[in-house]
Amino acid sequence: MKKIKIAIVHDFLVQQGGAERVLKVLTEMYPEAPIYTLLYDQEKMRGMFEGKDIRPSYLQKFPKFLKKHYQWLLPFFPVIPETFDLREYDLVISSSGAWSKGIVTKLDTTHVAYLHSPMRFVWDYNDKYIKETKHKKMSFFTRLVFNYLRVWDRLAAERPDHLIANSKYTQQRIEKYYRRESEVIYPPVDASLVIGHQSSVKKNNSMVPTDDYFLVVSRLSPYKKVDLVVEAFNKLGLPLVVIGTGQQEKHLKKNAKDNVHILGWQDDETVREFCKNAQAFVFPCEDDFGIAPVEAMAMGVPVIAYRKGGAMETVQEGVTGEFFDAQTPEVLADAVRRCMDNKKNYDTAVIKKRGEEFSKERFMDEFSKFVDEKMIK
Repeated sequence: MKKIKIAIVHDFLVQQGGAERVLKVLTEMYPEAPIYTLLYDQEKMRGMFEGKDIRPSYLQKFPKFLKKHYQWLLPFFPVIPETFDLREYDLVISSSGAWSKGIVTKLDTTHVAYLHSPMRFVWDYNDKYIKETKHKKMSFFTRLVFNYLRVWDRLAAERPDHLIANSKYTQQRIEKYYRRESEVIYPPVDASLVIGHQSSVKKNNSMVPTDDYFLVVSRLSPYKKVDLVVEAFNKLGLPLVVIGTGQQEKHLKKNAKDNVHILGWQDDETVREFCKNAQAFVFPCEDDFGIAPVEAMAMGVPVIAYRKGGAMETVQEGVTGEFFDAQTPEVLADAVRRCMDNKKNYDTAVIKKRGEEFSKERFMDEFSKFVDEKMIK
């Protein structure tokens, strides 16, 4: 059997998140495969894909000002994946939260799409997105664009030969919006995160507590609901550490009281040390899977999660964490109190074992078997 040529396509390489962690493991599995992407920001990726063959679209040649505000080009994004020349490949793997599933491949090329989510901001989040936008006077135009994108997204979802969902929650949304079947393969969590536990946090700020603090690691975007956590802990007066960057960073720093520490971006080693020493990890948003809380569990840390989305498939109430049922400061505060009351009942070994069920090795094995089976057919 001849050696097959493989390419990987990813939406954007402009920030580090769960989708990029999945992509990193895919590049480990297929190290010779080039990565096609709409836009690559080497500075913001901080060496995450250093040494890889990254092939950005013509968007990369745009002036720096436009690249910085690439969201303004939203109506033109559907066209960009179609410009990638993928004719030489036997297998193309798209890692898609929006655009890369829309690539065009040859008839005899197998296209496997790993879907992190149907395009959330034009389907089940569109009204909230419009309300959260700074340019509310443009809402009518935004709705027109979203209608166009919904049509494109539905048609683009027909292009892959095979779909993989990152959770049962995503699988249900794929069936609802795309009318297609998919197989669930949970994202990879690196078990090596649990190695090298230290007794104290390596502090980057002398004001950061060394024990009994709660932790959030997230992009600081409106839909991630980190502002909800900050508001709740402002009222509780308990120590909170927030790690991450995004459009709400300045807003959160302005509103945070002395017990809340907004640290911005931190390297992986620092994040691990903060996580290992946290009293609990707070996950306030409705996400399609949520790698960060599973990573916390792999380190033996309980999770306080909103009872929606992928967290319901990973967090076990009363065993590996607690849920809250409404995204309000008062309801979240109640979950924090329950977590503290239940602290003596949490078994670190049980929590770790749950997190390790979503290991990188498990992902690589399941994904390889899926691809091999489809290529043979």
